[in-house]
Amino acid sequence: MSIRRDSLPLICDSFAGGGGASTGIEMALGRSPDIAINHNAAALALHAANHPDTLHLSENIYKVDPLDHVSGEHIGLAWFSPDCKHFSKAKGGKPVERNIRDLAHIIPHWVRRVRQGGGKIDVIILENVEEFSDWGPLIETPRGLMPDETRKGETFQAWCRELRRLGGKLQKRQLRACDYGAPTIRKRLFIIIRFDGQPIVWPKPTHGKPTDPDVIAGKKLPWRTAAEIINWSLACPSIFDTSAEIMDKHGLRAVRPLANATMSRVARGVRRYVLEAERPFLINLTHGVRLEPIDAPFNTITGAHRGEKAVVAPVLSYAQQGGANRSVEDPAHTITASRKDQNSIIVPTLIGCGGRAGQSRPRGGNEPLATITAKADACLATAFLAQHNND
Repeated sequence: MSIRRDSLPLICDSFAGGGGASTGIEMALGRSPDIAINHNAAALALHAANHPDTLHLSENIYKVDPLDHVSGEHIGLAWFSPDCKHFSKAKGGKPVERNIRDLAHIIPHWVRRVRQGGGKIDVIILENVEEFSDWGPLIETPRGLMPDETRKGETFQAWCRELRRLGGKLQKRQLRACDYGAPTIRKRLFIIIRFDGQPIVWPKPTHGKPTDPDVIAGKKLPWRTAAEIINWSLACPSIFDTSAEIMDKHGLRAVRPLANATMSRVARGVRRYVLEAERPFLINLTHGVRLEPIDAPFNTITGAHRGEKAVVAPVLSYAQQGGANRSVEDPAHTITASRKDQNSIIVPTLIGCGGRAGQSRPRGGNEPLATITAKADACLATAFLAQHNND
């Protein structure tokens, strides 16, 4: 496939992956990029399915010579999203790879090479994790190459100076996807470099926290929430069930017992978003979907179906990389393709207490309450972990 030829400046997406940025570009500009580059053939095949009119180059970015494809061309936008995992704090204290951290050096190389061929680039946008601005030299350690904490940000500043020497006007900002209508926080660093002399313009946030004065005044929309994108029809196996019980009840494979770290997150999430929730509520399980606030008197409690009210206060727990719990009323955190990205919805469990004959069986918070007696013999059970003897 050849590049389209018309009067419009070209659009190039480097490190294109499956096409997330390209789809955003298409939504904003009304057309797909003209060129997409990625070293992963499978990712680029997905990109090709979404952007069939794009020229796809399945190559290492270092091996792509711009003059082979855009010699003498006018590039309106060059988008770069280099690999972030060797900058991200999610990597923890693991060794890093120099060739991956240095991928952004390809950007000034492209500027120089396009100019050598008689072409020009108007705008470059780079997107990466916020820690990209800490890009600095590496040092040898017994574990491998690690960032030199005493020289944090040196390479990044030198990179910015190089692009400015090439005539670029450069600005950087941290933006959050939730502030622009996505139901995920996803905070990322964006860097815009302009070579066409025009001012850099940043988009204004369209959404905000529900308590934000601009949201209350109607100037912004409230954040979209994780609850909007959760498939609530999926089974939610109890953390108290065994693997065999979960298979029998739901036909699902599940690891039980859960790891201590996971149980600890569950306990913290239940405390914060169930026991201490700002707005837990009751749902009637029959006669429609009308909700009742928790701080209002009960409506009539009937004996139908052994009681018909359930406390609802679900919480999201993130089991990967020590992630914190979040309310489902907040935007979700970054959802990765890793099989270890174990995001769970936690719901409370009701148990009987008192040890009397005929004691109620444990039941989920999504089940009806059993008969409510004057003995107040039902409890909301939450798990917690206690450390003994430093184990």
